[in-house]
Amino acid sequence: MTAADQGTGPGDGSGARREAITRGDVVAWMRAFAAAVARDRDHLTELDAAIGDADHGINMERGMQAVLGRLDALDALGELAGGGVGELLKTVGMTLVSSVGGAAGPLYGTLLLQMGSAAGQASELTLSDWASALAAGVSGAQARGKAELADKTMIDALVPAAEALQAGAASGLSLAEALRQSAAAAQRGMEATVPLVARKGRASYLGERSAGHQDPGATSSWLLLHAAATALPAGLAP
Repeated sequence: MTAADQGTGPGDGSGARREAITRGDVVAWMRAFAAAVARDRDHLTELDAAIGDADHGINMERGMQAVLGRLDALDALGELAGGGVGELLKTVGMTLVSSVGGAAGPLYGTLLLQMGSAAGQASELTLSDWASALAAGVSGAQARGKAELADKTMIDALVPAAEALQAGAASGLSLAEALRQSAAAAQRGMEATVPLVARKGRASYLGERSAGHQDPGATSSWLLLHAAATALPAGLAP
């Protein structure tokens, strides 16, 4: 598969930026996210040590390594390029459910599975399609975790990111700019978890002592959205 097929370049090889997301772009996104998780594994674990089980980075790296293994297996079989975007998102989601420990597996798995369901059988997605898929995924994760904004969870990064992406689509932004704004919104949401008192998960057991710490799930969610802005076809230049 070429770099253009994988969506790792800024355009389609002609100098023009593409405004659609393909299966190859999803592969590039997952590879970029896996690399970010591996790089920041210890940081994620340190964040989790302060208010959780001290295993978020380890669990997320294990899950993303499993995703990479699954993608490599599909590539070896010649099945990576063909089919719909939604099918591949569901494959990633199921892999995360089965390989990530703790609450992160079901939550990230639900996010990707619901994105896949929303994407359907389309071979490529426009910005509007992608924004709708992300919104569906975030809603699914929110329902699965029964979390609301300001509960100090991954939802605090994901909801503003999804809203920013939908706003960008509605206002006619390019895919590149909408992805950047979505990642920036996720970063702001992540940073806003620091003063919050946790109301969900193990961190909630600490009560007021959970304030002053950045939520690890919101941090890995920001990594996910930043990876999208970096790896998807019209995203940030590598």
